[in-house]
Amino acid sequence: MSEDLSYYGIAADWWPFAFILLAGWLPTDIWRTLGVLSSGKLDEHSPVAAISRTVATALVSAVIGQLVFYPTGSLADIPAIVRIGAMAAGFGVYLGVGRRILAGIAAAELVIFGWIAFSLWA
Repeated sequence: MSEDLSYYGIAADWWPFAFILLAGWLPTDIWRTLGVLSSGKLDEHSPVAAISRTVATALVSAVIGQLVFYPTGSLADIPAIVRIGAMAAGFGVYLGVGRRILAGIAAAELVIFGWIAFSLWA
């Protein structure tokens, strides 16, 4: 056995994909499967379901808040007023057209794309 079994020996091109599979997908998929299997036994109006919806909504709100107020990457190049305006426009359109999520997302994207087009031409 002359193979190198050290960390650097197994750090082949396929190793990141195996790591993503084992450390990212598998644990998540196990919990999703258990959730699907146990969801048929839960009452939709139970306190457990209400707490789950509340926590999920809070997590989504926190992610959106972080993206708008503390962005990273290319989003950080867009001024805060444009990001806040896009969020407000998206929410307004979402409410205005009967709670259609895709319409709200499209409106927010149009605001950001409009600013990008304006800044390129100005």
